[in-house]
Amino acid sequence: MIELDGHRWIQEPMGDGMRRLWRIDEVLWEGDTAFQHVVIGRTDQGISLFCDDDRQSTEFSQLVYHEAMMVPAFLLAEKVQRVLIIGSSEGVASKMSVQAGATRVDHVDIDSECVKVCAEHLPYGYTAEELPGVENGDGPIALHYADGWSFLDQAPPEGYDIVVVDLPDEREDETDGQHNRLYGLEFIQRCQTVLSPGGVVAVQAGCPTVWRNKTLIRAYNRFRSIFDTVSYFGSDEHEWAFLFGRVEPIDDPTNVMLESFPNSSYRPESIDDASLIGCTVPPYSLRNQD
Repeated sequence: MIELDGHRWIQEPMGDGMRRLWRIDEVLWEGDTAFQHVVIGRTDQGISLFCDDDRQSTEFSQLVYHEAMMVPAFLLAEKVQRVLIIGSSEGVASKMSVQAGATRVDHVDIDSECVKVCAEHLPYGYTAEELPGVENGDGPIALHYADGWSFLDQAPPEGYDIVVVDLPDEREDETDGQHNRLYGLEFIQRCQTVLSPGGVVAVQAGCPTVWRNKTLIRAYNRFRSIFDTVSYFGSDEHEWAFLFGRVEPIDDPTNVMLESFPNSSYRPESIDDASLIGCTVPPYSLRNQD
């Protein structure tokens, strides 16, 4: 953090030569975990989570973000019974999956300290009271403090209906690190191999703005090399885009989602039919790569 105008600010990277400033009015928790520097503080968007200076979620916008990541997967998957979530420390995606009908949710996060301080301080996702139960797997959600790469070896023989990879954005300068390997081609291929028939892999794929779209382009090309069906969803009220892959070829995945929407057990607050039609068109630069 930096001091400016009598306040503390976090400088969030936005692209080459660009930073965004977040004023932190109160620090609720700050520290170095075994994997990252974490700040949870009060901002003008409510209580907010930052990891290595990247804004991960805010009280104001987290629902828009999480619905953009999860709802298309719920609609595109043939069924929603077994879900694997890798990352997503707050626990919102796990709870959404149960609302969507999942009876088994394996939530895997390598950073146990981050998960615990999120439960203690964030007003969304797991609560501190709920956390021991999900750590013990007492209900439909089982929380595992483990490496997502290795955890795939424990996939049930029937596979997962949805595999979600929700991590901070892919990093340009750490191509061989723990973080980036969970974005690479081999890892996405491994996720594909643990799908049940009709299953979907969903990833947070980066930002569609032309000054920040390098990771999105890489993710899109990886998905197209692995899956016969690739669906894009770029949130119209957030800055992030998400990709969804199915092994089976589908002529019109958007229409599949539209047909599934009325019957979904999860009723989104930020997505409707028009969103599914408009937000599933990839940006021009993605559709027209050299």
